[in-house]
Amino acid sequence: MSLDEITQATIAFMRAHQAWGVPLVLLLAFGESLAFISLLLPATVILVGVGFLIGESGIAFWPLWLAAIVGAAVGDWLSFWIGTRLGDRVSHYWPLSRYPNVIPRGHLFFERWGVAGVFFGRFFGPLRASVPLVAGICEMPVLTFQIVNVASAILWATGILAPGAFGLKWLQQWT
Repeated sequence: MSLDEITQATIAFMRAHQAWGVPLVLLLAFGESLAFISLLLPATVILVGVGFLIGESGIAFWPLWLAAIVGAAVGDWLSFWIGTRLGDRVSHYWPLSRYPNVIPRGHLFFERWGVAGVFFGRFFGPLRASVPLVAGICEMPVLTFQIVNVASAILWATGILAPGAFGLKWLQQWT
């Protein structure tokens, strides 16, 4: 099944079963932010499509936005926690063992940018889940991590869902 087919199937499911929107968005954002799963799950594309679905169908934005924030923040928190528990051994576990550059790249990014790296790492593909993992490995203070984690999750969820949800409505007003 191709990425386009997965995206279309997920959006069609949400259109037909709107009550499942909140848990589905929460799971997608969680999976996109969780170290091992994010390498396998094309959730960003699906969530952008969900944003357009919101704009097209009138599904309520705020519950899905909150679900995306919670899912992303919990996924990063769990990645951070795994990093604190497993340390450098984490790179020996599947699927990270199949992507040997992910942890070293995340480590370089974290060492160079520190707290700002945790914030901005959420917005860059593979770094999204590896930077929180590395922050845990490097024993970043938990409170500092959580503040940056939640703040970046709010901005990320807005950037993923709002353009489709509100941009489509804005464009319709002008056409």
